[in-house]
Amino acid sequence: MTTKAPNESQDKVIADFWFDPLCPWAWMTSRWMLEVEKVRPVEVRWHVMSLSVLNEDRLDELPEQYRELLTKGWAPVRVVTAAQQLHGDEVVGDLYTALGTRFHNRGEDATRETIAAALKDVGLPASLLDYADSEKYDAELRASHQEGIDKVGQDVGTPVIAVPGADGEQVAFFGPVVTPAPKGEAAAKLWDGTLLVASTPGFYEIKRTRTADPDFSNLD
Repeated sequence: MTTKAPNESQDKVIADFWFDPLCPWAWMTSRWMLEVEKVRPVEVRWHVMSLSVLNEDRLDELPEQYRELLTKGWAPVRVVTAAQQLHGDEVVGDLYTALGTRFHNRGEDATRETIAAALKDVGLPASLLDYADSEKYDAELRASHQEGIDKVGQDVGTPVIAVPGADGEQVAFFGPVVTPAPKGEAAAKLWDGTLLVASTPGFYEIKRTRTADPDFSNLD
């Protein structure tokens, strides 16, 4: 018979998280999830989704500024997908953190130079930048994107989070959308609430109009 260490007394809850590196709201939610890992027995599994893929069939309906953003959006998700394919799932979260820190916390543009710097930050080969304009792993990128969309439905964006429901089957939501990213016990309470609504049969949505922009001031 083996005895679990105190920090192993509970099985970890798996939370699957789909992100686009350019989305500031996904970035806020992802930083909350990293905080949740510190205060609850949770393991986050990171997955790419793409606002560029999500909106590619309706570009004519979108403002020019957003179309430009979606054009820029291909390079980061392609590089992250290539890194995952060539170096394993374990690099995805760290590379996302490096990219998001530069894009959002530091306000750096999503250029090849910024992506190259993020790769260097996490010790990944500079050669991965070659995939920024390559379709080589687009099938895998689209499959990851579609997996998240299939869980939550077509009328959402990023982030998507999937957690265990009442019967243990995953329930997926868009969000939670929150700013600034909660810390400590506040992060734990929001997580507990997320599990609560996921375990409520027939629960679909809570929403209100956003009245604030993403606040990165409490992020490292």
